[in-house]
Amino acid sequence: MFGYAAGLPAFLVYFVLGLALYALFSWVYTTLTPQKEIQLIRSGNTAAVVAFLGAILGFSLPLSSAAANSVSIVDFIIWSIIGLLAQLLAFFLASRTMTGLHQRITDGEIAAGLWAGGIAFAVGILNAACMTY
Repeated sequence: MFGYAAGLPAFLVYFVLGLALYALFSWVYTTLTPQKEIQLIRSGNTAAVVAFLGAILGFSLPLSSAAANSVSIVDFIIWSIIGLLAQLLAFFLASRTMTGLHQRITDGEIAAGLWAGGIAFAVGILNAACMTY
């Protein structure tokens, strides 16, 4: 019976650390992006929900790839931070290709939210695929 649960401590460490990394990502992302995502989401701004959810999903993919492929906790953290940086790059790319992106999201333009979220998700897919080392 105990052999089945032998991996439980490692699972718990990676899972709890993954949740902490989600929190770190959310804090960094919402601090560095011009719009106030949490405030907009709480006020019912669908564009902000879509954009932020795309970023979270875009971060989830490399985070899960890093957890599955890492050889240590330090390795997991390093690759997760790379995933975080890739998501910041995704927002930069999205904002460079759509004029006034942050204001459009703030104004509730769904197309802007979909653009930002879609770019974040696409970058996350590529990032995760590149982490299968």
